[in-house]
Amino acid sequence: MPFVRAPRDRGALAIVLHTHMPYVEGFDTWPFGEEWLWQAMVGCYLPLLDLLDSGAPLTLSLTPVLCDQLAAPGVPERFAAFVDGVCRETHEWDTTGLRAAGEEALAGELKRSWGDYAGALERLRHRGGDMLGAVSAHAQWTSAATHAILPMLATDAGVHAQVQVGVDAHRARFGAGGWRGGFWLPECAYAPWLQAALLDASVTSVCVELTDRFGLAAREHLRPLLSDAGVVLVPIDRATISLVWSDDGYPAHGAYRDFHHHTVHRHNPWSNDGGAYDHARALALVQDHAADFVARTITRLRDAGAGLPGGGLAVFAVDTELFGHWWYEGVAWLQAVVQECSRQGLELARLDDALQRREPLALEQAAPSLSDGNHGAEDWQASSWGRDGDLSTWSGPAVAEMAFAARAAELEVLAAGSRAGSAAVRELLALQASDWAFMISRGGAAPYGRDRFEGHRRALARALASDQPDDIDGPRNLAAYADRAALFAS
Repeated sequence: MPFVRAPRDRGALAIVLHTHMPYVEGFDTWPFGEEWLWQAMVGCYLPLLDLLDSGAPLTLSLTPVLCDQLAAPGVPERFAAFVDGVCRETHEWDTTGLRAAGEEALAGELKRSWGDYAGALERLRHRGGDMLGAVSAHAQWTSAATHAILPMLATDAGVHAQVQVGVDAHRARFGAGGWRGGFWLPECAYAPWLQAALLDASVTSVCVELTDRFGLAAREHLRPLLSDAGVVLVPIDRATISLVWSDDGYPAHGAYRDFHHHTVHRHNPWSNDGGAYDHARALALVQDHAADFVARTITRLRDAGAGLPGGGLAVFAVDTELFGHWWYEGVAWLQAVVQECSRQGLELARLDDALQRREPLALEQAAPSLSDGNHGAEDWQASSWGRDGDLSTWSGPAVAEMAFAARAAELEVLAAGSRAGSAAVRELLALQASDWAFMISRGGAAPYGRDRFEGHRRALARALASDQPDDIDGPRNLAAYADRAALFAS
């Protein structure tokens, strides 16, 4: 695939893919649990690798907790059993049922879609069954150990542990030389008091959600900012992101596959407009939507980015799993966007490269009331890309008890000091994952989220009470943070 270098004074687009999965490997199966990991591999991770391997200049962030799962013993075998067993059988059962009901078009679509699963299994086998090894060449940014909402943690030690483990794990897996300091803040949750931990771990840049600060489509979202402490704050551009990630974004079009309308065994042969899904029709629409996206981004950079160094930087940051998993046609759309950038003359750059070529604006110059030094730190409330741009998704009434319980657990581990073994720290970090509260707040898998939170909470209590604190049953294959007691004992 040719990549044409566009004039830099027109600005640039950086596509940042934040890749994360809660620790579900080994924790339950259908309908909630490790099946989520297998489905993401089928629809998202493996197809996306083909695009990344082609040289597409995308920015990939990987969480340590996802890497642990992709590298866990037995994953290739269990994935193969899922595809060849569960998926093959359920496709056959649902196809037979639809044909018996006279729904030949729906049955035909299910037969076609089975090829996605067979193809994914072949892709993984072609890569020697090593999913993490296949993605290693493209891993650029890391994140907190278990995707904790960092501004909600109770102590500096807790924040340092999550951040340092994330950086250490990335360096250990992918080599220290390839990491340039990019750190994905879980849920884009940022507050000025995180900066000491970020700087201590050699973090140089983070993405932040500032739509509520500056307003949607403000030009301030098109230029990196430099905090008083020296961390580069990269605003994500909600005006660009919402073309895809919003209620009326491209994935809502009637021709695309309906993620929510499924058969008995949760397969999806319908389109959003209610008819049988037509894959050729959807792929034709992908090209139109990719061309529209690039054209709109060029217009945004031209209009709002006029006068900015390099013409401005539009950061399109989303969860990787949106593509191919939630939005079935998403990986095809990404590929078409890459091609359209070349065709329409829009520079598509990896975020680290784009930042290297741009001088960040001092935060106090961009917005003195948002400066994190002595110019108004009290005006900067913690921000995120969650509901209302704050932390309420993870701290609101539905999950407030969990938020307080997680903070209390963190204080217990800190108070235990050297008596807190690796098992206790492991369970605390697992307890702090943002995913459990998110599942409950959004109502998608509330019982599973609550059960997982309580399970880690009980395991932590056992670990703290044990005379063998390093020998407690639990998620032992959380390799990236299995032995972090020293972070709390110091």
